[in-house]
Amino acid sequence: MTRRTGPDVGTQTAIRSAVAGAAPPGEPFVAVVMSALDEAGSIGAVLAALPEDLVGLRVLPVVVDDGSTDETAAVAAEAGAVVARHPHNRGQGEGLRTGFAVAGALGPEVVVTMDADGQHDPADLPALVSPVVTGEADYVQGSRFLGRYDDAGGAREVGIKGFTRLLNLLAGTTVTDCTNGFRAIRASDLGRMRLVEDRFSAAEIIVEASARGLRMHEVPVHIRRRTTGASRKPAGPGYAWGFLCVIFRSWARTIRHRDAVAPTASVP
Repeated sequence: MTRRTGPDVGTQTAIRSAVAGAAPPGEPFVAVVMSALDEAGSIGAVLAALPEDLVGLRVLPVVVDDGSTDETAAVAAEAGAVVARHPHNRGQGEGLRTGFAVAGALGPEVVVTMDADGQHDPADLPALVSPVVTGEADYVQGSRFLGRYDDAGGAREVGIKGFTRLLNLLAGTTVTDCTNGFRAIRASDLGRMRLVEDRFSAAEIIVEASARGLRMHEVPVHIRRRTTGASRKPAGPGYAWGFLCVIFRSWARTIRHRDAVAPTASVP
């Protein structure tokens, strides 16, 4: 599995192009970052459902088209998003890092990540963003197990809960849903995080947030059933093995660089 220490030339070009073509709000804002692969059928509705304002901040969507073969980029641009395009598929982790780089260059107060397939409910955005804006937390994680999960039950739920127990044991966290990519992070703290995983990056982000001493909070969210397109997660044991490897690698990196990070802090 590829892990990158920095953007390559193609990604750097995508970042510069997106930033150059962006028109950020002339006031404090939240950047909503999405990494999308062949989501032309869903991303327009997802972007249309975003509010114009969140907790007193303007909302700016940033979409990274991660090598799509459909019209994902065009649909996102038409809906008003800042769009960066990877010429080839790099994985969701790389897509998010590109989105973070674009957002960081534009100067948001808060960065939200959410899926482009419609499974994350925009109605949950105020609950995610508010603790960061009010200063209660630096990182807010959404949890389907505290909220609602349309596809509850089965082996996937058992696996998520098992991964979460392991991650909590290693990282000293108390989250309930470590695979959930619906989150809000203070932009200045996001810039301190050491992110290198191209895939299965949800675990890496939580481990890094904990290692950097971010005040972490968890809120209920609704994970909806996918209605268009197909999941990009590997079938069979590939997903479980990949996610497990990322948990251990991310934890090992924080141990190696322990002198550069602060202990975790959590809030109820």
